[in-house]
Amino acid sequence: MNHPNDHDLAALRFNAAARDLEHIVRHIAARCIVQQVPLTWRLLHAIEAEALADLGCASRHDALMLGLFQRPDDLPYPETDESVDFGSSNALPAVFAFAVSTYEEAERTASQAAAGRATDVAGRRARSWGG
Repeated sequence: MNHPNDHDLAALRFNAAARDLEHIVRHIAARCIVQQVPLTWRLLHAIEAEALADLGCASRHDALMLGLFQRPDDLPYPETDESVDFGSSNALPAVFAFAVSTYEEAERTASQAAAGRATDVAGRRARSWGG
């Protein structure tokens, strides 16, 4: 019988913490999306602070593990009300990446829904003209 080694256990703990943090960030970002709050640098920092301060997450994972998700101090990002733009960079702090991904998914869903509504309206219009 194979016993997990320390490396395997650490990986499992890290993955569990990452999933937990992602769930928390997605919940926070979804709240902002429903209120139609655009993703600005200031909001991104606020989402990060709220997620990392979540008491439930802190109670489920030790401080050392959660520290792995802290953005290093030497990675400064703007704290302005400008829209978030990472350009072509894909090296984002985890919390930022989770929030950006949630906003991008919401944007895709809204675009698809709008396209569907336009198709429905165009289809109904064609039928109402005798098509």
